[in-house]
Amino acid sequence: MKVALLSDCYLPRLGGIEVQVHDLAGWLRRAGHEVEVFTATPGRSGERHGAVELVDGVPVHHLALRLPGDLPVNPWAPPELRRRLLAGGFDVAHVHMGVVSPFASDAADVALAAGIPTAITWHCVLDVMEQVLRVSGRVGRWAEQGAALSAVSRMAARPLQRLAPRARVAVLPNGIDVDRWRPSVDVVVAQQVSAQEFPAQPVPDVQGLATLVTAMRLARRKRPVPLLRVLRRVEDQVGPEIDWRLDVFGDGPQRRLMQTYLRDARLTHRVRLRGRVTRDELLESYRGAVGYVSPVRLEAFGIAALEARAAGLPVVGMRGSGVEEFVEHGVSGLLAAGDRELGAHLVTLVSDPAEQQRIRAHNVATPPAQSWTQVVRLAETELRRAQAIRAGTTRAGTTREGTNAG
Repeated sequence: MKVALLSDCYLPRLGGIEVQVHDLAGWLRRAGHEVEVFTATPGRSGERHGAVELVDGVPVHHLALRLPGDLPVNPWAPPELRRRLLAGGFDVAHVHMGVVSPFASDAADVALAAGIPTAITWHCVLDVMEQVLRVSGRVGRWAEQGAALSAVSRMAARPLQRLAPRARVAVLPNGIDVDRWRPSVDVVVAQQVSAQEFPAQPVPDVQGLATLVTAMRLARRKRPVPLLRVLRRVEDQVGPEIDWRLDVFGDGPQRRLMQTYLRDARLTHRVRLRGRVTRDELLESYRGAVGYVSPVRLEAFGIAALEARAAGLPVVGMRGSGVEEFVEHGVSGLLAAGDRELGAHLVTLVSDPAEQQRIRAHNVATPPAQSWTQVVRLAETELRRAQAIRAGTTRAGTTREGTNAG
């Protein structure tokens, strides 16, 4: 297939959607498909106004304007986007949506109006935007026009299903390179030996440093400050004989607020704000950690948590979030209904080596299902579904989608 991937954001911007669309393009090419990307993000050298840049073998059309902060917005893009999509002879368009995605929304309208089979995947939790989209009726219209709708998790799919009740909203998860994150043989052997040392033993009086990790954008939606409040309770509950800390990877607007809280709460010796690091540096930090924590409630998926899960770490997250796609409570991690329970689970991880090793042994032996090999198969299924819906729409004048099965 010749596939057009359409997204507001793309590299060199860094974020979940940007990286996922880039990686999806590469893995689709490996599977034998021809792929081009259309985005409102400027290129590495400031490419704009339709300039085409080759990124890792994929042509990227930068339909970007010169705006403050290089905002990925271009209300004048649709005519040129339509021309390029039709001239390119694309078999299918795959649109990637965030919470607010003006370029991607226009791209969905353009592709559907041009008669191109169209799949639309949401990488976000709609939350308050659900009502906005209900009033606009846009999601329902896309379904009626023949778009194949999907989201990256079941929790992200539910509001879309409410907005398009007659359509099927599938789940197309994010993917990771599982082999890249999987522990090395030496690490696995060390973990197995360690696990044998703690079979149902009582917690020793003194342990080495127990390091927790998290990786997130330090923005309010990710709840970094509430996480610090949870850690204040952990500090009160864990005895002085246990030495622990949390390494926070990432940056964002709440960094200064976090620094102030840590100083006021006397937690600077427990929490280190490590800033942005490379994937390799993050993987290295996971090798010495006892667990990963995700405090986010409105988490559509949780790529960083999935990577930690693939690295063998027990994952502590919130019930009802996208983390539930790959974390089973008591098996591959610990899930909390609220912050008090989140704190209790963290106390367990830093103070109970037997529990750490039990969950770690499972995660090492059972890689997550969201490998790129599997995700590309699911993406191909969605693209073929878009083609089938379009063919049915063309013949009958209406879509023939059934009710949600996902």
